[in-house]
Amino acid sequence: MKLLLKILLLAAIATLLYMCVQSILTPINFEKEQKEREKAISERLIAIRNAQIGFRTQNGVYAGSFDELKNFLNDKKIPFIIKEGELSDEQLKSGLTEKEAVTKGLIRRDTNWVLAKDTLLGLNYNVDLISKVPGFENESFSLDTATITSPSGYTVPVFEAGVQFDVYLGDLDRQLLINLKDKTTKLNRYLGLRVGSVSEINNNAGNWE
Repeated sequence: MKLLLKILLLAAIATLLYMCVQSILTPINFEKEQKEREKAISERLIAIRNAQIGFRTQNGVYAGSFDELKNFLNDKKIPFIIKEGELSDEQLKSGLTEKEAVTKGLIRRDTNWVLAKDTLLGLNYNVDLISKVPGFENESFSLDTATITSPSGYTVPVFEAGVQFDVYLGDLDRQLLINLKDKTTKLNRYLGLRVGSVSEINNNAGNWE
């Protein structure tokens, strides 16, 4: 009987120690995994932003869907300026313009037409993945556009791309995810990562920046 009690006591102690360790490690692991995932996601959102800025430069508005954005990246050629040489301080002080310097052969400026994806995202970028959430390729980012009137009366096209916590943290500790969402809601922030906004003019900033 005494042996049984000792075994039960040791088992209880071992269980208690395990629970104590888990209570410490679980939040640490959650935060570590969150940071790793959000690093990859934010990089993908920056790529979306670069692509959207390029799209707007050419079309005056943002792409309303990823299909439209992908077609632009894969098919559209945009100007890429090759620069050789810079104006010196003395040349600038003398009033010499870049155009004049090019005409005189002092510096070189050549314009090449390159596929949008190569200019905006870099060579060999897989455009098909731009809409997918890294690590969760079956999930896609949301994408929306709108037009907002600024305080000065100008209409400004805006876009927003994002993904919510539930999508990329849903497989982690449920209670910690609930706590994160509750904290974020109280701060009146987006429940995840996003770039741009369709409710305010924020210069296409990411909410992690």
